[in-house]
Amino acid sequence: MVRRYVGKLYEETITSKHLAEEQKLLFYVPPNYTPLYSYDLLITQDGHDYFQLGKIPRQVEQLIEEGEIRDVIIVGVPYPTVDERRKRYHPNGEKFQAYIRFLAEELVPYLDEQFQTHQLASGRTLAGDSLAATVSLVAALQYPTLFGQVMMHSPYVNDKVLNAVSSYSSKEPLSIYHMIGKEETIVKTTDGQILDFLTPNRELAEHIRKKGFSYTYGEFDGDHTWTHWQKDLPNALITLLS
Repeated sequence: MVRRYVGKLYEETITSKHLAEEQKLLFYVPPNYTPLYSYDLLITQDGHDYFQLGKIPRQVEQLIEEGEIRDVIIVGVPYPTVDERRKRYHPNGEKFQAYIRFLAEELVPYLDEQFQTHQLASGRTLAGDSLAATVSLVAALQYPTLFGQVMMHSPYVNDKVLNAVSSYSSKEPLSIYHMIGKEETIVKTTDGQILDFLTPNRELAEHIRKKGFSYTYGEFDGDHTWTHWQKDLPNALITLLS
């Protein structure tokens, strides 16, 4: 039986000056949405992957119906091509900072205009897998007054990411959910490299713990694929949005 959503699924396109192109957005608005109430925002990088492979609208709707999480609006930000994804999400990518500015300076104002949102950092969660998790984390570290929560699965970690955490000096608290697979020691990246993700993620966890954030870290039995990230999404959602 195919589940029919009670909430609303739709797409829109906005123009980004920072990215110098049109950007498609995917939306899931929960059942009984009304501008009389304020809502959390869950902004997912790799938007198509979260909506299709992660089935996040279905998972969120079920958790809302069961009373496990509060009402939340999901915003998916798809990448146009694999090459463009790397430029936007990789810490060394030529559009990395431009993409973060797009999130903070263009997307957030647009969403706050379109919906009745809390307009508090604690009401905005950035989510991502792999490189998408990396850019989500760094965006929150750079704009902690806008993004107070991060949901990340198997982020790519290099010295720039570790330095971004260790140099964080804001008094704004962050809540971070961080999972990595125990088999992620041989990961083939989109540029053809074979990398160990697990060891750098464990180092990242130590850096984050030193900051005193609200932090959930764990390791699952599995590799660097959506098969495992999808299964863990309910835990992540309940941890950050209960």
